[in-house]
Amino acid sequence: MEYNKNKTIVIGHKNPDTDSICSAICYANLKNAVSGMEYEAGRAGHVNEETQFVLNYFGVEAPPLVKHVKTEVRDIDIRRTQGVKKNISLKKAWNIMQASNATTLPAVTDDGMLEGLITVGDITKSYMNVYDSKILSKANTQYSNIIETVEGDLVVGDADAYFSEGKVLIAAANPDLMEFYINKNDLVILGNRYESQLCAIEMEAACIIVCEGAGASMTIRKLAQERGCTVIATAYDTYTVARLVNQSMPISYFMKTDNLIAFEETDVIDDIKDVMASKRYRDFPVLDKDRRYKGMISRRNLLGAQGKKMILVDHNEKTQAVDGIDNARIMEIIDHHRLGTIETISPVFFRNQPLGCTATIVYQMYQEAGVEVDKTIAGLLCSAIISDTLLFRSPTCTEVDKQAATRLALIAGIQLEEYAGEMFAAGSNLKSKTDEEIFYQDFKRFTAGKVSFGVGQLSSMNVQELETLKERLLPYIVEAHKSQKGVDMMFFMLTNILDESTMLICEGSGARKMIVEVFHVEDGGSDGGGSVVMLPGVVSRKKQLIPAIGMALQA
Repeated sequence: MEYNKNKTIVIGHKNPDTDSICSAICYANLKNAVSGMEYEAGRAGHVNEETQFVLNYFGVEAPPLVKHVKTEVRDIDIRRTQGVKKNISLKKAWNIMQASNATTLPAVTDDGMLEGLITVGDITKSYMNVYDSKILSKANTQYSNIIETVEGDLVVGDADAYFSEGKVLIAAANPDLMEFYINKNDLVILGNRYESQLCAIEMEAACIIVCEGAGASMTIRKLAQERGCTVIATAYDTYTVARLVNQSMPISYFMKTDNLIAFEETDVIDDIKDVMASKRYRDFPVLDKDRRYKGMISRRNLLGAQGKKMILVDHNEKTQAVDGIDNARIMEIIDHHRLGTIETISPVFFRNQPLGCTATIVYQMYQEAGVEVDKTIAGLLCSAIISDTLLFRSPTCTEVDKQAATRLALIAGIQLEEYAGEMFAAGSNLKSKTDEEIFYQDFKRFTAGKVSFGVGQLSSMNVQELETLKERLLPYIVEAHKSQKGVDMMFFMLTNILDESTMLICEGSGARKMIVEVFHVEDGGSDGGGSVVMLPGVVSRKKQLIPAIGMALQA
């Protein structure tokens, strides 16, 4: 999903079914139409065959996968400071820091890659430390930096060239003595005396800085040009130039380049807190997925971290929600299930109705808002109702659901019975799927008291297919129960839509016995490690199975 800090994600439960996906798409569409803000549908898991058939039939792309909604670096206020080039002067870096109230500057390449960091402390040390007279050349200082720092003018030479050899000295003595301490490639700071300027050039100085606005004569300029000596003129006196010149050194000589601690925009806040606390840095750079510099954050920024904005549809159980839901800002919940375990920080819009499908509620909200339902939206909503109510055979189905589906079918241009048959057939075409994919494609976790249990379901009109699936899933549920830590019981419903019955595969201590007692049916026995109980008239996980299991466990 393309990230947008101001976007609200509309999302269903893990292992999403047709209602979860279609309701998310349609509700996001409604919110975009009436709110003027940005909403986008997401999904918390793989799209199953039935749902994919629906999406293909109406030409709609599946919502992007949302792996988690934990608070990330990009969810907080990143200071979008500009990166600088590593060859800028210490003085310029200091001025930028003062202007932007920053304590750290990132050095970046032309394409935005982070090269190093320089802090106020680094610059302070450069000013306070005592360096030898060759420090300017050791730092490979560009003449343009020197010109900028002493606020001078280039009289002779190339501003893009570098002072890379020699020492810095002040020509305070007369020309006779200067010959003994000026060496080739030195940088000489001097005044307006023609003899001193001439001597420095003849001694092959790399550069002379002429102070106090004295300038250079035509003879000096010509000679400097011939000897390859750079000439810079400044209005400052020799003392000021001597004090300033070290500030022209590039930050690359002082900045930190090794073992830089940087965070990516997608790093989770909880994962970086300890790293930030363990380091004595005030600011940390933030990089995008291509490792390009984006901005800076500090520990203080974490205090104002806000989670992603979410709207939950078709669930309100924490165990069914996308990972990281505790960190998210839940704005709304639209659901038709029992009240679950989702907690919110502040009051939210919560619409929960005892209907057979969340899509029916979404359709009502379209009508209430006066928003037209087009053919595509109608097809998605109708498909969701067909799926969740097993074409009105489920005891969860109400007259409201049936009327909604009938009206939506007319708008979508589909024949309910014919279309439902194709949709259910697509959903039960599982030959290419593994046992694991079949088992978890519509699997939900619940809690009752201190007991945690999971229930999967697959519905079909093909009796033989259900029998084949029973043989495949009987041994698999045993392995699944072992691998699902913290789940005490597991069940899988193989529901026959035509005769409205369910073969229930049970696993876990006391699971089969409990089902037999609750539904007053015969024990189907054990086969392949799992247990099967036939439940005539039971087709709904939400209204028939889950409440019965919950009451039995609490009792």
